[in-house]
Amino acid sequence: MELIHSFLSLCCTVVVVIYAWKIMNFVWFRPKKMEKILRQQGFVGKPYRFLVGDLNEMKNMGNEALSKPIDFSDDFVPRIIPFIHKTVTNHGENCFIWLGPYPAVLIFDPDIVREVLSKTYVFQKPYNPLANVLARGLASYETDKWAKHRRLINPAFHLDKVKHMIPSFHKCCAEMLSKWEKIVPSEGCFELDVWPYLQTMTSDAISLTAFGTSYEQGRKIFELQKEQATLITKSNLFSTFILAWRYLPTKTNRRMKRIITELESLLRAIIDQRTKAIEAGEATSNDLLDILLESNSKEIKQNGHKFGMSLQDVIEECKLFYLAGQETTSSLLVWTMILLSKYLDWQARAREEVLHVFRSETPNFQDLGRLKIVSMIINEVLRLYSPGLLFSRTVNKETALGNIVLPKGAYLLLPAILLHHDVKLWGEDVKDFNPERFSGGVTEATGGKLSYFPFGWGPRICIAQNFAMLEAKTALAMILRNYSFELSPSYSHAPRIALNLQPQHGAHLILRKLSST
Repeated sequence: MELIHSFLSLCCTVVVVIYAWKIMNFVWFRPKKMEKILRQQGFVGKPYRFLVGDLNEMKNMGNEALSKPIDFSDDFVPRIIPFIHKTVTNHGENCFIWLGPYPAVLIFDPDIVREVLSKTYVFQKPYNPLANVLARGLASYETDKWAKHRRLINPAFHLDKVKHMIPSFHKCCAEMLSKWEKIVPSEGCFELDVWPYLQTMTSDAISLTAFGTSYEQGRKIFELQKEQATLITKSNLFSTFILAWRYLPTKTNRRMKRIITELESLLRAIIDQRTKAIEAGEATSNDLLDILLESNSKEIKQNGHKFGMSLQDVIEECKLFYLAGQETTSSLLVWTMILLSKYLDWQARAREEVLHVFRSETPNFQDLGRLKIVSMIINEVLRLYSPGLLFSRTVNKETALGNIVLPKGAYLLLPAILLHHDVKLWGEDVKDFNPERFSGGVTEATGGKLSYFPFGWGPRICIAQNFAMLEAKTALAMILRNYSFELSPSYSHAPRIALNLQPQHGAHLILRKLSST
């Protein structure tokens, strides 16, 4: 009996030692080894701090930066990514930062950026538990699962399908303008924070195009996801890079779990109702959900269930429809209106083009394609206020990249916002709002270099890029036809990251109603 007890004690001791070693290797020995490898290759960064890395300093600098607005002419990059900006300023481009126990190497060479974004099976997205709380759809999947979902979702975002959604974009923007009609006088001007209106409009647009006649139900989904995004934005950085943090029974974590349950219940009801209608042979709405369900059903019938999406998969993709479809376009539109409020000559040029191209209030696909000046403006807004600020990837095995060797477990950060603002790539006027740089198109503006990728690049480029651009052009054309606008004295310039780049204190503009044309 005593021998058995001794054996069990020995086994327990061995188990404890093994797990203690694994923990210490994760939080100390492995990070220090990776730090040594990077420093030997000329990379510079702060020394590794046990478990937290640079997270505390990132949080403190971020809070300090957001505590006060800046002048419109100031560089806003130090406000939105202050720690990264400071690191690059102090150490140059060959630098790294610590995201908890993970070193993250910043990549500035456009050729290496191109290689990273093209090799999706080699350089994969890091696991982000907070992003997965919002949606675990196409944007977070990897390898074969990503390829399957991309193939099944592609039909919904094919340009031939998206261009038929323009009437829905028009309907939702017209509803927003009708609200403005009631509060902006026919003569004189009116100060209005346009940001919440643009958010509601793009939310209605994704609700209508994703769920057709069910779009009223979409408003509740939007409200829940907006609350969820706010909770995630306020979450501690530890929740992202120290995995156990999100399991603590905090008030925020409990609320996020309740939102997930409510969201999935709403979406499951919509999907079940639509699936039954399709199976009964009823006429379809040809919205995003219909196209996705039909694509999935066809795949399952031809190749079996393992080649299709489960109900939970479809729910996650619907959550992602909302998240990406609403956030990206509303951010693009609000910064476009803010910049055109500052640069009135470009606003006048865009309006003149819209009035020349459109003979009626209703935009169509062919006419939207003729808006060259509007396209130049949107491209320049995406350069300066890119919705995709940083793209991250992981190194799952020791990998050569250019003339460097990256250790297994390191992160790569592709700072789109810094490349978009790089004087070496764009010239001395890089900080200026100058849509003329895109007069010959993106390829000519970049000289063929991958120095501009607001929607990502390569196989994983944003699947809804055409959707976002057509919606933005439709809305901007309608706004320019009906209103002129300029910055209000109460406008406070305060860009911040909240899923994407947003105005922290809203977008207070002075609106003037234009005479009917």
